[in-house]
Amino acid sequence: MASAHEIAHRVARGETTARAVLDATLARIRDKDPGINSFVTLTESRARAEAQAIDAARAAGTPLPPLAGVPFAVKNLFDVAGLPTLAGGKVNADAPPATADAPLVARLRAAGAVLVGTLNMDEHAYGFTTENTHYGATRNPHDPSRIAGGSSGGSAAAVAAGLVPITLGSDTNGSIRVPASLCGIFGLKPTFGRLPRNRTFPFVHSLDHLGPFAANVADLALAYDLMQGPDPQDPACAPRAAEPVREQADTAAGLRVAVLGGYFHDHAGEQARRSVALAADALRASAVVELPGAAQARAAAFIITAAEGGALHRQRLATHYAHYEPHSRARLVAGSLVPATWVVQAQRVRRRFLAQALALYEHYDVLIAPATPVPAPVIGTEILTLDGRELPARASMGLLTQPISCIGLPVAVAPLWQGRDDDRHLPLGVQLIAAPWREHHSLAAAHALEQAGLAHARAVSTD
Repeated sequence: MASAHEIAHRVARGETTARAVLDATLARIRDKDPGINSFVTLTESRARAEAQAIDAARAAGTPLPPLAGVPFAVKNLFDVAGLPTLAGGKVNADAPPATADAPLVARLRAAGAVLVGTLNMDEHAYGFTTENTHYGATRNPHDPSRIAGGSSGGSAAAVAAGLVPITLGSDTNGSIRVPASLCGIFGLKPTFGRLPRNRTFPFVHSLDHLGPFAANVADLALAYDLMQGPDPQDPACAPRAAEPVREQADTAAGLRVAVLGGYFHDHAGEQARRSVALAADALRASAVVELPGAAQARAAAFIITAAEGGALHRQRLATHYAHYEPHSRARLVAGSLVPATWVVQAQRVRRRFLAQALALYEHYDVLIAPATPVPAPVIGTEILTLDGRELPARASMGLLTQPISCIGLPVAVAPLWQGRDDDRHLPLGVQLIAAPWREHHSLAAAHALEQAGLAHARAVSTD
């Protein structure tokens, strides 16, 4: 599929129409998605009205917005006017339809993008695999026997399969970065508080982030720029001026880059370490630094996640336990019982870990770490073997992302393809982690890897 930039350019020049782009997109989804299961709902009637409005504007000589005619889709925890907000859950299916779009959906729509549907996810965003009991597992476009990652698995798979050029997801403990890594595309988790989260189904309010996926850095940066801006309905969304990153993301000149070792090396498999080594070489990162509190920060994230998630769902779990999927319901019940003193201590650990990280950013602009410990496991995998250790597979896909989400740093994931033998067709991305409010540093590093030919989305095989 063409990039968002290419589509918008062709529509603006009259080389194609928004309607023609939409027709081709819907046909592609209907043909390819049954084998992937990334979409839950198609918003065809709405999309046709939006495409028609764009074509009418062009015919009238009205200047078109920057994403005119570009198809996009969103994780089904975003409010979409007229649809119930499922958040991957059966328990939400009978909820009243949303009365308005989420702000990020509305901002992309105002930029001319055409919403074509909502995307599969782990129920209530509690998972790293998108093996959804109610709506089916989303499959990795590069190997349908394997997971797409989660919880934004549908969002990543739809881009990786070439169904749409831009999607939106959420990231609480790694839910943008894990599927971006496993599906081989670019993803951005902005700084906590950068993009408004109101009119989305929450998971953990103090950890939730929203962000975009794309097949290239230019599209990723464009989508991010168009969504920037505070919203008074989300108190966490800081009233900062928008800081456009598109031009700043074009050069990595002068970036000070280091590799995160210690915990982030010890919990990485062979392919993950190869990806980091290649990225470090391309970005001239010779220093290896450590964040010694990473393991404790991951434990703190687990406690905060369990407590906030459990509290959110406590009442409905008591009355609708059978409606919740087996992968998450027991964990939510357990989380609702976490003592308050544990949460207080977890927040103290979180603050200490942030201070450690900020000290590193006095010397470096970007820190490199693997995004996932291993490439995509086979669907249904229960145990992950890592350096001779047996670990629970689903939780362990977030080993390397959870410590970073815990302190809200901005991260771009760049996809690298360093597999061998049975894994040669599978990607494994790197996290490019910047200081708070420095998304342009993460994106500049991703762009440099893209320009070097190391990071890129790979077309899905049709064999």
